[in-house]
Amino acid sequence: MRAFVFPGQGAQTIGMGRELAEAYPAARDVFDQVDEALGEKLSDLIWDGDIETLTLTQNAQPALMAASMAAFRALEAEGFGIHDANYVAGHSLGEYSALCAAGSLSLEDTARLLRLRGQAMQEAVPVGQGAMAAVLGLDFETVDRIAREAAGGEVVQAANDNDPAQVVISGHRGAVERAAAAAKEAGAKRTLMLPVSAPFHSVLMQPAAAVMADALAGVDIQPPAVPLIANVRAEAVIEPGAIRRLLVEQVTGTVRWRESIANLAEAGVTEFWEIGAGKALSGMIKRTARDAVVRNIGVPGDIAALKG
Repeated sequence: MRAFVFPGQGAQTIGMGRELAEAYPAARDVFDQVDEALGEKLSDLIWDGDIETLTLTQNAQPALMAASMAAFRALEAEGFGIHDANYVAGHSLGEYSALCAAGSLSLEDTARLLRLRGQAMQEAVPVGQGAMAAVLGLDFETVDRIAREAAGGEVVQAANDNDPAQVVISGHRGAVERAAAAAKEAGAKRTLMLPVSAPFHSVLMQPAAAVMADALAGVDIQPPAVPLIANVRAEAVIEPGAIRRLLVEQVTGTVRWRESIANLAEAGVTEFWEIGAGKALSGMIKRTARDAVVRNIGVPGDIAALKG
């Protein structure tokens, strides 16, 4: 069995998807359609801009989705498609890419939703007040307990359960710093403050969740062609109403990626295709499902390798 998985924020690079767009008209069409949906040449930023501007949340989110969907359309052009997968999943914003690939959301709606999501998440907390940090070498339950103990009347919570030894915490900057220090004292191999502009996947994102609830209420969501493993449940979902609710919950909820991959492996998935920019998910997957085969689909050569 196979799962198609789609990366989230942090995977962005200048030039991502350009080779695919040059090799596959269907991939080029993705960037053109995203540009049109947003009313701007996001593709120019992706291919020839500066990384600081691309990394702004409102740009990174639709850009990463465009890169993922360009890779997916290139796969389709070579005879691979959604029915070559048994499940789809995506890390945070990658969940939108997964739903687009599975036919649940249109490309245009996905682009507009992610632009709005990025703007709303950035505006939810004034710059400088929030932070995120990666904790390496401790399990989720330990980090979750440390975060709750370090809160001190502020917000800090375990935001991303990425793999057995990587958990990201999110919240008020001071509380995140306290929790990171406490994690080091508890035996974490390393803690790392992340270069992000807002405390994603924490309750501080509630204003953004409200924005997304309104936006998603007006968007057509179809049942995906194959089940989605939802971030906040780490289990399969296909009903459009449930997908809508979970996309709202996802803004403030924990990304349960480790559990998602473990549950897919338990369901019989032995092969994961990471579709889009970077290879961040591949490492997480290998640390969770050690026997899994992981393939990266990001440039034309990756697709040529699939064809043997």
